[in-house]
Amino acid sequence: MIVNGSEKSLKDFLDDLPPVDQVGVEARATMLATRSIKTTSKAWAIDMAISMVDLTTLEGADTPGKVKALCAKAVRPDPTDLTVPSVGAICVYNDMVKVARAELDLIGGKHIPVAAVSTAFPSGRASIEVKKQDTLDALNAGATEIDMVIDRGAFLAGKISQVFEEIKIIKELCGDKAHLKVIFETGELVTYDNVRKASFIAMLAGADFIKTSTGKVAPAATAPVVLVMLEAVR
Repeated sequence: MIVNGSEKSLKDFLDDLPPVDQVGVEARATMLATRSIKTTSKAWAIDMAISMVDLTTLEGADTPGKVKALCAKAVRPDPTDLTVPSVGAICVYNDMVKVARAELDLIGGKHIPVAAVSTAFPSGRASIEVKKQDTLDALNAGATEIDMVIDRGAFLAGKISQVFEEIKIIKELCGDKAHLKVIFETGELVTYDNVRKASFIAMLAGADFIKTSTGKVAPAATAPVVLVMLEAVR
C-alpha cells in the first residue's frame, strides 16, 4: 500500500494492521524478564547499554553548573574504570544546549551529541509555528539530535494526518543537521494498538528513532510497550 500522508491513506494503512495480542505481548515481556545474561556477556551488555543512554536533565531548576556536572558524567560514567564507555548523548532544554556543547568539547566529549527536547515538550500542544521555532532554536544552538513529542490529544482525536505532517515538517527542518527522535508518551496512548499505530506514523513521516516517553507521565516505559515498538520497527 502507498502511504502519502493523506488522512484516508494513513487510515487505510493503519486499519489494515492486525490487532496487538495483549495477552501474548505481556506474557513475552514477563518471560524475557526472567532470563539471565551469561557472565561472559554481562559486562559487554552493560557497556552497550551505557553507550546508548541519553543522559538527561529536564528540570525547571537546571543550571549551567548542573549541566556541566552531567557532561562530566557523560564522558566518564565511572571515573574509577576508564574502560566504561561514554554515553550516547546529553539531553537538555534548548537554553542549555550551548552550555552542554561547550563543556563537552572542553572535557574530551566532542564525540557526544547534544540532544534538545523541542516542539512544546512535554505536552506537544502548540501551533506548528511554535514547534518549528522551538526546533530551529535548538538547531541554531548546536543540537544534533532533536527529541520531539507528538500531540497526544490530536492522535487520540483521530487527527493522524496532523500528527504525521508535524513530524514530517520537523524532520525537514532537521535535514542532515540532526537526527529526529519522536516521543509518544505511551502512558497516554492507552492501548498497545495505539502505540503501534503511533510507531508506524512516526516512521512513515521520517523519524530516525522512536521513543516511549518523556519521563513526566506515569506509566512511562514498560517492557510490553517496548516490545510493541520493536515489532513495529522490525
